[in-house]
Amino acid sequence: MRPDGLPREVRILAVVAFVVALGFGIVAPAIPLFARDFGVGRTAVGLAVSAFAFFRFVSAFGGGTLVERFGERIVLATGLGLVAVTTGLAGLAGSFPLFLTLRAAGGIGSAMFTVSALSLLFRVAPPTHRGRAAATWQGGFILGGIAGPAAGGLLAELSPRLPFFLYAGFLLVAGAVALVLLRAAPEQGDGAPSPGPDLEPGPVRLTTALRSRAYVAALVANLGTGWFLFGVRNSMVPLYVTEELGRTVAWAGAGLLAGSLAQALGLLRSGRLVDQWGRRPSLVLGSALATASVGALVLPPQLLVFLAAMALFGLAASLLSSAPAALVADISPARGGRLVAVFQMSADLGAVAGPLVAGWLADVASFQWAFAATAVVVGAGLLAALSLPRSVTSPGPG
Repeated sequence: MRPDGLPREVRILAVVAFVVALGFGIVAPAIPLFARDFGVGRTAVGLAVSAFAFFRFVSAFGGGTLVERFGERIVLATGLGLVAVTTGLAGLAGSFPLFLTLRAAGGIGSAMFTVSALSLLFRVAPPTHRGRAAATWQGGFILGGIAGPAAGGLLAELSPRLPFFLYAGFLLVAGAVALVLLRAAPEQGDGAPSPGPDLEPGPVRLTTALRSRAYVAALVANLGTGWFLFGVRNSMVPLYVTEELGRTVAWAGAGLLAGSLAQALGLLRSGRLVDQWGRRPSLVLGSALATASVGALVLPPQLLVFLAAMALFGLAASLLSSAPAALVADISPARGGRLVAVFQMSADLGAVAGPLVAGWLADVASFQWAFAATAVVVGAGLLAALSLPRSVTSPGPG
């Protein structure tokens, strides 16, 4: 245990998350360019992007079952290995159907990695430090996600295939690190497992967890985060800036960067806030800030309002990256792969459904209607947080 109270596994997982996010950011700009080289249309290019997310979503529950049967370390390394192999082969693909199939298979490996890593993170972190553990893990993803796309754009200019090979190499390194440095974790975190807000200690069935207001609140909050942060923000914001605000796409990048930087800065304190102030007030604050920031985009278009909304949502996302995860860890301190899988699936569902719903509303109505619908989804997380009993605070001082 380190002086800050976090087990070494948390630090290792954060480094692995950074490497994975860095590699994904490098390959992301190359995917549409590489797909277009096969002579396919824009719809097929979109399919190449969404196939990964869709198969990640549908395979997550199976990944949770594998975690409960074989353990986090083996599933994590296997998932990274699967993504590495399929990504490297995708860079060699000679036809679009083969490229699409390999991208879909990579989504399965990504689900195995994410579910197993989160399950291990939840299991080894002490109850008083679960918010900080989640923030540290998320921080690795954020830093990698900021650094990756810039390098990926430059590499894609040289060759659309090159980023795939580099990403595959990063994943192989991350998998090796996971196998070598992640020692077999104890069956529980430090000390005996602490009971969840309204559950008994020990392994928890999914049907039991779904009767917990804390678990449902975590799912709803994660759905809203995925809907906007991983879905609508990436699909609609560039179009909103260029078509509604009449600005260049560089301003869209500035807004996305403002959100990422605000989230990275917020993560420096959000984990401690979740652990010391409590799960419920942290979730209420994060959901309220998120709802307000998306709601601001319903107002008449203004560049400063847009930039402020992006930064405000970044701060909200730092809390929404920590508080819901800490609630899930409180509910199932033992190995609970399926609970973690459903938690992850809620964000993936939002990432898949958000762009579709918002895109349709923008086509048939306006961007304001698209953002209004998003605000409703994010606001549902606020209502769920307010419904939690006030006893859902913090498991103790830390």
